[in-house]
Amino acid sequence: MDRSPGGPRGPVTTFTLPVLPLADAVVLPGMVIPVELDSEERAAIDSAKAKVTNDDDAQLLIVPRIDGKYHEVGVLATIDQVGRLPNGRPAAVLRAVSRARVGQGVNGPGAALWVEATTMPDRISATDQEKVDQLAAEYREVVQEILGHRAEAEQASGWQAVEMIRRITEPGELADVAGWAPYLETDQKLQLLDAPEVVKRLQLVLDWGKTQLAELQVAATIRDDVRESMEKTQREFLLRQQLTAIRKELGELSGDDDNPEADPRARVEAADLPEKVRTAALREVDKLERTGDQSPEASWIRTWLDTVLELPWNVRTDDSTDVGEARTVLDADHAGLDDVKDRIVEYLAVRNRRAARGLEIVGGRGSGAVLALVGPPGVGKTSLGESVARALGRKFVRVALGGVRDEAEIRGHRRTYVGAQAGRIVRAIKEAGAMNPVVLLDEVDKIGADYRGDPAAALLEVLDPAQNHTFRDHYLEVELDLSDVLFLATANVAEAIPEALIDRMEVVRLDGYTEVEKVAIARDHLWKRQLERAGLETTDVTIDEDALKLIAGDYTHEAGVRQLERSLARVLRKVATKLAGENPPATPVDVTAETLKDYLGRPRFTPESAERTAVPGVATGLAVTGAGGDVLFIEANASPGAEAKSEPELVLTGQLGDVMKESAHIALSYLRSQGDRFGADPEELRGRRLHVHVPAGAVPKDGPSAGVTMVTALASLLTGRMVRAEVGMTGEVSLTGRVLPIGGVKQKLLAAHRAGLTEVLLPARNAADLDDVPASVREALTVHLMEDVADVVALALEPAAAEAAQAA
Repeated sequence: MDRSPGGPRGPVTTFTLPVLPLADAVVLPGMVIPVELDSEERAAIDSAKAKVTNDDDAQLLIVPRIDGKYHEVGVLATIDQVGRLPNGRPAAVLRAVSRARVGQGVNGPGAALWVEATTMPDRISATDQEKVDQLAAEYREVVQEILGHRAEAEQASGWQAVEMIRRITEPGELADVAGWAPYLETDQKLQLLDAPEVVKRLQLVLDWGKTQLAELQVAATIRDDVRESMEKTQREFLLRQQLTAIRKELGELSGDDDNPEADPRARVEAADLPEKVRTAALREVDKLERTGDQSPEASWIRTWLDTVLELPWNVRTDDSTDVGEARTVLDADHAGLDDVKDRIVEYLAVRNRRAARGLEIVGGRGSGAVLALVGPPGVGKTSLGESVARALGRKFVRVALGGVRDEAEIRGHRRTYVGAQAGRIVRAIKEAGAMNPVVLLDEVDKIGADYRGDPAAALLEVLDPAQNHTFRDHYLEVELDLSDVLFLATANVAEAIPEALIDRMEVVRLDGYTEVEKVAIARDHLWKRQLERAGLETTDVTIDEDALKLIAGDYTHEAGVRQLERSLARVLRKVATKLAGENPPATPVDVTAETLKDYLGRPRFTPESAERTAVPGVATGLAVTGAGGDVLFIEANASPGAEAKSEPELVLTGQLGDVMKESAHIALSYLRSQGDRFGADPEELRGRRLHVHVPAGAVPKDGPSAGVTMVTALASLLTGRMVRAEVGMTGEVSLTGRVLPIGGVKQKLLAAHRAGLTEVLLPARNAADLDDVPASVREALTVHLMEDVADVVALALEPAAAEAAQAA
């Protein structure tokens, strides 16, 4: 590097030099530039030469002139050569040496402008040396990468420029190389010209270089993607043309003129479509004809047209007009479920009368219905849909909604997305092949919601009779009339269905079967189905009524019949195994109550109420779970007072929810204030630590129906009187002792009947719910309607010793 006075890192020196202005251009030290000589530039060159005797020592000051104004900083330059360009115009080659600050004007020889110029040597402090080296090394790598990207984009070799960068060792000189960078603007180069500090210049060019490198990398990625896409498109086009030619030679493909199915317009015009749908389809055909075959949009339009043309827009099946025959079909397929059967028959009767009077469509809507079948698993909700369709003479299609979290599954995807398709409702209509099928929305209580939307909200338009005659799928974007569709929704728990959704449906509850109904279902339906699945005939095996009763009562414990069917399947599998053995038994094989143990083992469920309530402090409650009604035992005991004040006086265990915890505290408060009404001494509660536990601690429990059971259990504990083993109870209790109404009465009474209980205590305000309970269950149970919890305790507890002796 030049160390002489006036060099980049030499001492500050003042010169008197002629000025060569450059319009809207900036030259940095180290740059060698050709300058075309007009009158002004020629005067500066001549003046510089006139000052010295040797032309090689001639110097001048190159100053940027931006928007007609001279910049305050320029570069000291030497004249390397003066000559002419290939076009004959005069020019000079100038070499920029160092920065110089422009001073005041002075007089000088010639016509040029002379000024005083003070050199601006590069400045690097001792503390900045290490940082300068790091910045220089990093900038060198960035420049080399930029040169590599540019060489690749221009398909040229840039090794000369890279080699030049590698040879530069001075940090200041390396920073000034940016003067050649085409991506820097004039104002950015002026910042470099004004900065004698090497650290500042390196930091500036490094930041600008990184930005440029990022842009070049993005451009390279796009360029590669475009090139690959074009190559792939060209290759696919060539292969498709060859494939078409081969198929024509083989006779597998005729010309378009001979194949009307290949013409989308002919397909649309020949299809039986509503007028609005036909208009939308023809509009898409016009767009298809203007689009090239290789465009991705062409395949999207063809897929959309296929979906629209496959829908049965004007196809409807004729409903059965024989109400009696429909009821016969329902009775043959399902035992019990009178509420559902009555509702289907009512729907059919009203529809027939409306059709007879010409009132099938009123206000733009059809006479569709939406029924929600709510009940525990295994009661026949899903299979009931097939029976309804058969009774009405309609097509049947099932839409499984369990676990669906994407709104697009219901309403369809927008056509702008890759892989877009119509929603499940539209696909169900297409599968059914008619516009009035029975659509079963299975497990509607198990749909979820996440960032992709809420499917339950999308179902509102589907299930609302006021608007589903103009349902618009996001994929089709044409109106679809769903008013003639009979929607059946199934759910295990009505509370899990969103409130706005269940408001659009008629709720029909299937609370479970009695033991008599289970036996009838097993005999008339399940046994025949399992015989076929096991490959057996009625001449191979028989089962008597007592064996079916025993399976339903002692081997299964459920509201539905799934476990019952599995037990029958197990019996038949063992029979089939015996018949295939070396010494097969004589046929038919008789399965009786006495031989049932050989097939199913010992009974798994036996009444345990008497055993569990054999000690004071245990009461039998009734509850409703997702699997139907069930018996719930509540246990309580007492121990001496807590040793530490931090220990609670009431401990609750068994995974109880907030509602049941509140019921326990209400029960304890009631006993403290009203316990003397049934012989309990409230003073005995003082200083004692009570523990209330609900067994099956691995199962979460909650609900507002355990209040009276908790009061009875605590009262039994305090009085020492056991709860009667044959009594079950349900109901909520208030602080004043009122017995409040609850839900799920039918399921709870069925559970009490299965558990072998004979008496049930219910809130008096639930009297109307007894009408829904099967007559056989009402006859087997003695139901007491209670208003005061004191009466509940008096009736539920065994008589005191004195009362028992007096009665004797």
